Amino acid sequence: MFQATRRRLALWYTTITAVLLLFFASGVYLYVRSTLIERVDDTLNHVVEVVTRSLIIEPLDTTPSELHVNIESSFRDNSDTVEDDHIDLEWFSPTGKLLWSTLSEPLNIPIYPNRTGETVYVSPDHLLRQVTERVEIGRHVMGYLRVSHPWFEVTKPSRQLIVDLSIGIVIMLISVAGIGWFLSGLAIEPVRESYQRLKQFTADASHELRNPIAMIQTNVQVALADPEPIPQHYRQQLQIVERLTRRLGRLVDDLLFLARQDSGIVQPHFVSVPLDALLMDVIEEQQLVAASKDIILSLDIIEPVINTTAETAEDIFTMQGDWDELARLFTNLVSNAVQYTPAGGKVGVKLQQIGRNNHFQLQVKVSDTGIGIPEDALPEIFHRFYRVDSSRTHSKVAGSGLGLAIAGAIVEHHQGQIQIDSKLNQGTTVTVTLR
Repeated sequence: MFQATRRRLALWYTTITAVLLLFFASGVYLYVRSTLIERVDDTLNHVVEVVTRSLIIEPLDTTPSELHVNIESSFRDNSDTVEDDHIDLEWFSPTGKLLWSTLSEPLNIPIYPNRTGETVYVSPDHLLRQVTERVEIGRHVMGYLRVSHPWFEVTKPSRQLIVDLSIGIVIMLISVAGIGWFLSGLAIEPVRESYQRLKQFTADASHELRNPIAMIQTNVQVALADPEPIPQHYRQQLQIVERLTRRLGRLVDDLLFLARQDSGIVQPHFVSVPLDALLMDVIEEQQLVAASKDIILSLDIIEPVINTTAETAEDIFTMQGDWDELARLFTNLVSNAVQYTPAGGKVGVKLQQIGRNNHFQLQVKVSDTGIGIPEDALPEIFHRFYRVDSSRTHSKVAGSGLGLAIAGAIVEHHQGQIQIDSKLNQGTTVTVTLR
């Protein structure tokens, strides 16, 4: 129980840290990426300004009143400079025709004047960051200057940053998981010690109470068996004491069983248990109680329809388990069904083999036509000392509220499942599935 709690605490530590680290890493990545893009755009805009200022504008020979850009003179000095920075230049006429370029092949990308920068898709492995400037003198458009920068200047450091952040996050999570496991162990240790002391006290107290209770019960029985006549009112009082002592003894036995289960001091003693034979013994023991209440108690063993040898047929309902615990489990379930079934009712126990693909389980259903359990009480019935309502405790053999808690502990010990389906005033079915 405590190991599971410790694991959950360590998992919560690690999960919360992972979420925080993920947000932090995402913020760092987005900040660095935006900074790289801004730096590339600043570089492109700077190149645009430098190249624009260095343009040589001359009048046309044929029409002196019109101006044009001397391309050879304007870009001759700039081409070598920008090539060192992995920057490409393109010059377009006012009509959008490419007149000069440092690219080996034209991009065939339409012109969109944009000084803020845009990312252009050229091919699956080739992206460019571009800035386009329209060059004007007065209202006369001289042409368009487009400056391009390879996108890998952004993607390469971004990918490296992702790798570095991922490695850092993994190392951090491993460290946090180890530290969380250590800290959760420190946090839960006081609770573990208190719980161990409480369990030890319960076990010791239950063990110490068994002897005086047994002595009281023995003395009362001896007094009742005395051949000398006892006044009737004294006899009735002794009978009440004897009955209450018997009930207290059962309560102490149940507490001692649960305390030993919780503490783990009971070592499992699993042997081959023929479940059909065990259920026959349980039904035989409960038949007298059922008959006294005019209740029909039956056992139905459903043989699987398969072709098996005689030896295999005998092993169909055999499982590995603790005989005493399983006997206690089904005795509790059958006695509960008999106790809360009115006279003239029926209690049926059915054993069958379920499963498929050579993975079979044994299933036992204990059904009754008793008073049933309210639907809102079903989630609580396996809690210790829980009772549905006072109307279920009017019987002289009213339980302590530990029967189903013990049943759940035994089923869990055998790695099985227990389920209860009930309808008020119609009956209850308890299904136990064992491996």
